[in-house]
This record gives sequence, structure tokens and C-alpha cells, in this order.
Amino acid sequence: MAHHNNSKSISQQRSEGYSLSRTFMSGVFMWMFTALIVSSLTAYVFASSQQLLGALMNFETGQMTVLGWIVLLSPLGFVMLMSFRFSKLSAASLTLLFLLFSILMGMSLSFILLAYTASSIWTTFLITSGMFGTMAVLGYTTKTDLTRFGSLMMMGLIGLIIAMVVNFFMQSSMMDYIISIIGVLIFTGLTAYDVQRLKRIGSGTEYGHESTKKLIIMGALRLYLDFINLFLFLLRLLGNRK
Repeated sequence: MAHHNNSKSISQQRSEGYSLSRTFMSGVFMWMFTALIVSSLTAYVFASSQQLLGALMNFETGQMTVLGWIVLLSPLGFVMLMSFRFSKLSAASLTLLFLLFSILMGMSLSFILLAYTASSIWTTFLITSGMFGTMAVLGYTTKTDLTRFGSLMMMGLIGLIIAMVVNFFMQSSMMDYIISIIGVLIFTGLTAYDVQRLKRIGSGTEYGHESTKKLIIMGALRLYLDFINLFLFLLRLLGNRK
């Protein structure tokens, strides 16, 4: 009889873990979509206004203004600040930083709306959504442990960043094409890995705690970055320039 009770408590724990991770993941996706909407609207507003774009770029010289450079580089600073100061920041501060980050990302993405045709941006966005959704479902439902796969992807990402820096000086179109393909593969893989990792974090958290809210925001940031990077690399492959 004791054995029966024990097995019941294990199944109860499992179902509690599942419902916790479901609640956690729905919070992560809600914040990720919120940030994507904020970025998209910001990008659209900036791309539609000559005045706002003029603050970021000098049209006569084709050079970015000081503000343009700040907008382009500051999202990286925000990611580092949120990651390294995670334990010190409150959930409210972290949420505010995440929303500011998504506005800045939108401002820097406004250049893309000018460089590519609207139809190719929409097509790429739909393809990205399909790929991201498929990999998210795969990461959430698979029983296979993706930890080793994830560490391989992270190593690949470091290699990709180095290759991009090298090609910034070399300006090789062939290398640019290869980098874009590898970028798509890496961020497609990272999406599945990150979703599985977040699901595990979610099943071990108590919902409503301050730390859980913070973990939800950081999870949303990770998936947002996976989505945006996948979109940008796909756009480099499939997009039609104006």
C-alpha cells in the first residue's frame, strides 16, 4: 500500500511540474511576443518618418549619426546588463529594461525596412515564424536531452561571430552567403534547445515568486534573440533589396 501511495505522489509531482512549466512557458512566450510587437511597431514608426530616421542616419553622407551608433550598439549592452546584474535587479527593473531593449532593437531594425522590399520582409517573417514555431514545439515535446546539442550550437555561435568579424574586413559575398546559412542552422537549433531548457527551469519554479518573474523575462529575451537572429539570417538569404 505504501508503494502505491509513493507512486501516486510521484505522478502528482509530475503533473504539478507539467502545469508549472506550462504556466512558466506561457509567460515566456507572452513576453517574447510583446517584445516582438514593440520592436515591429517601433521599426515601422521610424522607417515611416524621415525626421526620426534622420536622427539615426545622415542621408547626405550615408553615414550613421552618433545616436545611430548608440542605437545600434546599445542592445548588446542591455543584454549584458540584464544577464550580469540578474540577481541584483528586481523583476520590475528587468521587465523595464527588456521593454527598452525591444524599443532600441526596433529602432535599429528600421534600417532593414528601408533596405529590403516589404513583400520579402513579410515572406521572411512568415517563414521565420513557421521555423521557430516548429522548433519550439519540437524542443518542448521531445524526450531527447538536447544539452550536448545545445553546447555544440553555442560553440558554433562563437565561431559564427568570429567569421562575421573577419568578413567585416574581407567583404567576401561568398563567405557572407555561407555565414547566413550557418546562422540559420545555428539559431534554428538553439530555438529547440532553449525551449527545452526553459521548460526544465519552469517545472522547477514556484509560480508567483519574484525570481520566477525574472526567469520568465530572461527566457523571453533568449527566445526573442533566437527569433530575431533567425529572421535576420534568413533575410540575408531570401530578402530582395530595394
